[in-house]
Amino acid sequence: MRLTYNEIAAHLGLSALESDLVLTVAVTDSREAAPGALFVCIPGSRVDGHDFVPAAVALGTSAVLASRPLPQAGVPVLLVEDTVKALGSIAALWRDKTRAKVVGVTGTAGKTTLKEVLAQVLSVRGKTAKNALNNNNQIGMPRAMLATDGDEDFWVMEAGISHEGDMEELSSVLRPDIGVILNVGAGHTEGLGKNGVAWHKSRLLTNLAPDGIGLVCADYPDLVRDARATGADLHFFSAAGRAVEYRASYAGPAPVAAVTESAAPATTDAPAAEGPDDRRGLYHLWLGTTRCVVTAPFRGEYGAENVVAVAAVAHQLGLSNAEIAQGLAQSTLPEQRFNQTRVGQWLLIDDTYNANPLSMRRMLDAAAERAAGRLFVPVLGEMLELGSQAAEEHEALGRLLADLKPAAIFWKGGHGEDVRAGLTRGGYTGPWFEVYDAAAFASEWAQLAQGAFASSKTGGVMLFKGSRGNRLECLLQTLAGPEAVRG
Repeated sequence: MRLTYNEIAAHLGLSALESDLVLTVAVTDSREAAPGALFVCIPGSRVDGHDFVPAAVALGTSAVLASRPLPQAGVPVLLVEDTVKALGSIAALWRDKTRAKVVGVTGTAGKTTLKEVLAQVLSVRGKTAKNALNNNNQIGMPRAMLATDGDEDFWVMEAGISHEGDMEELSSVLRPDIGVILNVGAGHTEGLGKNGVAWHKSRLLTNLAPDGIGLVCADYPDLVRDARATGADLHFFSAAGRAVEYRASYAGPAPVAAVTESAAPATTDAPAAEGPDDRRGLYHLWLGTTRCVVTAPFRGEYGAENVVAVAAVAHQLGLSNAEIAQGLAQSTLPEQRFNQTRVGQWLLIDDTYNANPLSMRRMLDAAAERAAGRLFVPVLGEMLELGSQAAEEHEALGRLLADLKPAAIFWKGGHGEDVRAGLTRGGYTGPWFEVYDAAAFASEWAQLAQGAFASSKTGGVMLFKGSRGNRLECLLQTLAGPEAVRG
């Protein structure tokens, strides 16, 4: 950002300084303070940012945003009632001063991956900024906006919600030119109340920029209904064959040659494979009246939804089919999102960042496809923040697992009894291990690998996936070391 203290003060209804200051970044960690920084005091349950003002000032911070008087601060103080809301208001001020086309991204499963891949695709055309990883809440997203230079062509900002009112606050700050809703399913249902996930996600479309549009997945009837109810100008995409403007379908693993060849989109079916690429797939795309085949950093049906969402946004922003294909071909997935590492005869899939019923189902299907008749071992963790739906969703997970016929299952966290109930109803009688730490997992796996799996000559696939609180990456590291987590 490049805002003066007096611009911010006027925007917040506060008094100006006689000698103005130029502020170039907003920080909430005193260790990141430096000349030109606005240090934002965030009160928390364990620590209070106001207590760290001396440390921020010692590192040269130029001004402070606080919710209580700080007469000894030693630098100008913007005194407001709520620093988090004021931070969002400042980000909204900066958004109005930039020339970037702003894309807001949300969804239940895969929104961070969508944001990361979309930013890489748009970078083919122009300078692009995004929020880092999943810094997508009322603190992280405004900070990401204020970290931009202001001369970008595109912003891609992810909006994540867990409580009622979250999306209204985020969308009013971002006011996107394009609001993208990738999908909806059970996720953070504990805090979202009775209106439903689709209704809350659709609030992104209630604060679009003038002439802004919504891009919405047509494969979720409740999302289509609630998005239309906002009155926004909508365009639809589908990965399920619906007759809408933007469509995609999975065409199988990409040949290795497709990764190194020209990324120009094909006008006919994909070329014959010269051996599959472990990490990339081929997808058919229909963009309005044109069709092409692209290589993307996904393997499986689940990737079609991400691919078509990325392509739809890029198409709306004026990128050509060739630019879209080039961007998808050279893009990579973020850490802990279906990252793949081979260890001996085993393929380890790291999707440990988070989990909800929708993302769990998709990653299990994709991993089982990768196994293709070899041993398939899910290493899973509890899905958190589901509230009253938790028991039902974990039992449903057990039934799904039974259908996939895994060679063994590892479980970490609560609701193991509900998963077992679903497994029993589905007829699964294979090995089940509940583990509580990495040492227990390593011990159980060693016995399994040296026993029942010892005769396997082809190895198999292990999927590590669970909600963030399970820290399943610690289990994965016992097999392959830290490099596996990096993907």
